[in-house]
Amino acid sequence: MNENNTIEEQYDYLLQCLKSEDMTNFRTAFFDLHIYEQGQFYQSLDEDERLRLYHYLSPKEMADMFDVIEEDNEDVKDYLKEMRPQYIADMLSEMYTDNAADILNQLDKASVARYLSIMDSDSAEEIKELLHYEDETAGAIMATEYVAIKANQTVHSAMNLLKKEARSAETIYYVYVIDEQERLIGVMSLRDLIVSDDDVMIADIVSERVISVKVGDDQADVAKTIRDYDFLAVPVTDYDDHLLGIITVDDIIDVIDDEAASDYSGLAGVNVEEVSDNPFKSSAKRLPWLITLLFLGMSTASLIAHYEELVSEASILAVFISLITGTAGNAGTQSLAVAVRKLAVTDDKDANFFRSIITEVLTGLVTGFVTGATIFVIVGIWKQNFTLGFVIGAAMLCAITVANLAGSLIPLLMEKLGFDPAVASGPFITTLSDLTSVLIYFNIASLFMSYFIT
Repeated sequence: MNENNTIEEQYDYLLQCLKSEDMTNFRTAFFDLHIYEQGQFYQSLDEDERLRLYHYLSPKEMADMFDVIEEDNEDVKDYLKEMRPQYIADMLSEMYTDNAADILNQLDKASVARYLSIMDSDSAEEIKELLHYEDETAGAIMATEYVAIKANQTVHSAMNLLKKEARSAETIYYVYVIDEQERLIGVMSLRDLIVSDDDVMIADIVSERVISVKVGDDQADVAKTIRDYDFLAVPVTDYDDHLLGIITVDDIIDVIDDEAASDYSGLAGVNVEEVSDNPFKSSAKRLPWLITLLFLGMSTASLIAHYEELVSEASILAVFISLITGTAGNAGTQSLAVAVRKLAVTDDKDANFFRSIITEVLTGLVTGFVTGATIFVIVGIWKQNFTLGFVIGAAMLCAITVANLAGSLIPLLMEKLGFDPAVASGPFITTLSDLTSVLIYFNIASLFMSYFIT
């Protein structure tokens, strides 16, 4: 097949070979694709086409492809239902242990037990160990395919070991050095081994300053470590420094994507990862949060009703309710986004707490003053009533300051209480800002009623 063909043309050719049961040409063209493109082609097939594909690919070849298919793909469970149990077990045995564990974590306990029971014992034991670790920790995302050498061997023997284990290792760019008790004592790069003489002892050239993470560390903290040190991989140890596995940068990219999606879901008040074309399913996911906010919004409506007499005396006040609540809500959402981001990138949480509060109050005062002064001039000229303009401007200043404070204080308090600060969502902050803005607005207006009512 011509290498200059577009990826769509290659997919069409593969599909044609698949339907015509031309296994030889299918396999040739299929393995000419990049592994990512193989996965994309597989996911584009319907069930009947995939059933044919399973006869054309071995479990090992399928495992290579599943290693790059997004592990949180909601269709993975459906894919497994199409395969024979033994085929699944063989495929999982050939996958990297962290990826296999990710897939099994999506299945019910009966299915997990079934596949583990027919899998080869060594692979099953390694995967079982990963399944025991708490979700979103270093232990849950680490791989056990790494290269470890002893300090008391030569470079020559270390290179022989590296050549032997390189094919199954997830990465060989870092080689970890352990003692007789398998405790991590150092790290070497592949370059260190290549440039050293064969008869040099590992103990003489190993770097003992090794950065590692603990098996119970949060995955977000692991991501920060890899980001800060520009690592391709980081070793994972238990609390006695025994080497248990490694976490590679490609796994951390997935973690960053997951954390970003989680934060965005919290800010939006909806799970952005669960996308469905079915309007009923989409509605079912969004309605609980919307109904909750509806009841909170009723508090704002009740508050406005409480000031009904005030509005009836000065109907002009009703014109600016949405302006003040909307602007304050936007300011609160901005403050929330900044606060959540600061919590994600700052290590000193205690110092961050008080500094963020002071910063957001001052920011609220500055932005509130400028916004309030602007609306003061606009309303004063528009309605030819600068007293009314002052009321609107003062309410805007106070509402934005309070909204900024709430937007930064709520996620910080949630962090202190051990909750994910991202769940302090934008819709919640906006609705809360509506409530406080209305309260501030009408109280200020009631103080100056006699000055702007003619």
